[in-house]
Amino acid sequence: MAAPMIPPDFAPDFLAAYGWEGADILPLAGDASFRRYFRVVRGGAKAVLMDAPPPHEDPRPFVAAAEWLAAAGLSAPAILARDLERGLLLIDDFGDARLRETLDAAPEREAELYALAVDVLVHLHAQPPMPGLRPHGLDQWLEELSLFPDWYCPAVGLEVDAQAFAAAWREVLAPVAADGLGPVTVLRDYHAENIMLVEGRDGIAHFGLLDFQDAVAGHPAYDLASVLEDARRDVSPAIEREMLELYRSETGQGADFEDAYWALAAQRNTRILGVFTRLWKRDGKLHYTNFQRRMWGLLERDLAHPKLAQVRDWFDRFIPAERRGAAWP
Repeated sequence: MAAPMIPPDFAPDFLAAYGWEGADILPLAGDASFRRYFRVVRGGAKAVLMDAPPPHEDPRPFVAAAEWLAAAGLSAPAILARDLERGLLLIDDFGDARLRETLDAAPEREAELYALAVDVLVHLHAQPPMPGLRPHGLDQWLEELSLFPDWYCPAVGLEVDAQAFAAAWREVLAPVAADGLGPVTVLRDYHAENIMLVEGRDGIAHFGLLDFQDAVAGHPAYDLASVLEDARRDVSPAIEREMLELYRSETGQGADFEDAYWALAAQRNTRILGVFTRLWKRDGKLHYTNFQRRMWGLLERDLAHPKLAQVRDWFDRFIPAERRGAAWP
């Protein structure tokens, strides 16, 4: 079940030790993990308290990634105070202007702001990958995909051929793993609800990055697919196409990159269908079922690509239409 939005008992003492004695600690957000976030307010000063409780969470990867991203010229929250043993971090507060809500209020800015999201990735991918990252290649892609037959299919009452599933995906993804485009730093959860618009910062620094503690060393197409095929908001196919072309233009990527984009978008969306089912079934987070219809719409779009024929054939054989998007009210 989701953890209640109540700060740990020792949070006030932690804050007091770093000059925030008597600060208000206000619920801000939870996420798909055990992490919780609180806004800390003292007078006119604000910061964010991250509670990453051990043994379920470890704040060290967040700290390492935040410091590396900042050194690379991107906007990641500065670490203002830390208690790594108890899983507390005090970090910069990037405010309330999130990309998701900004676009909801001003849809005419979609092309402008997604172009900036592409620019962030172009800059990130021009850097050598962050040291010490786990690899994110063929073995990891296939392992992640097992979430679909393991969790999604039983939840909708289907028995499937998991061996044929893995074989079809290996056929599609092996050329992507061998295309030589990478590795780069992959944030993995780069999307409109993890990007803040930071007041007073321009260019790529205008985008404040969040939720990057699971960064890996992988393919440059992965984060582009993450932001353009967003589980939480609709991005039009026209914008997706425009931004894909923009990334290719700015980086000089050819047809292999586009093939990788559709394959990794399909891989990611299939994995997420399984992840969201697991969050519902195992962790009691029912609201994740609300995203399944959109995920199917995205996956159907991906599967139309000619290079995904083997995977599309498996889905057509084992997953009938009424067990896809139509299964989710």
